[in-house]
Amino acid sequence: QVQLVESGGGLVQAGGSLRLSCAASGRTFNNYGMGWFRQAPGKEREFVAALIWRGGSTSYADSVKGRFTISSDNAKYIVYLQMNSLKPEDTAVYYCATALNPLYLSIVAAKGAYDYWGQGTQVTVSS
Repeated sequence: QVQLVESGGGLVQAGGSLRLSCAASGRTFNNYGMGWFRQAPGKEREFVAALIWRGGSTSYADSVKGRFTISSDNAKYIVYLQMNSLKPEDTAVYYCATALNPLYLSIVAAKGAYDYWGQGTQVTVSS
């Protein structure tokens, strides 16, 4: 079992920044990578960013490329999502997830590639 807890969400004005954190505990030693997804009201949960432990590859949704950065601490127990130049359309509940099976760039955007999910943290960007 893996437990994931997100934090760092809140209310910010457009153009501002937030840093989300995802703390992992439990059987974290055999996961292959982490992803961030988000879900706005009435919309499907969508991919935001991913980090693959082997090789350190990252991937971003086109809508956040150049504005968001995914990273982790050296022990891989905390994953961060630095969000800059926030827009009202970034408003959503943000979820982190971990993959217990090999993760590749070709599948990181698929929700089915991840096995455990956090409860989410709300990000609201005002215009």
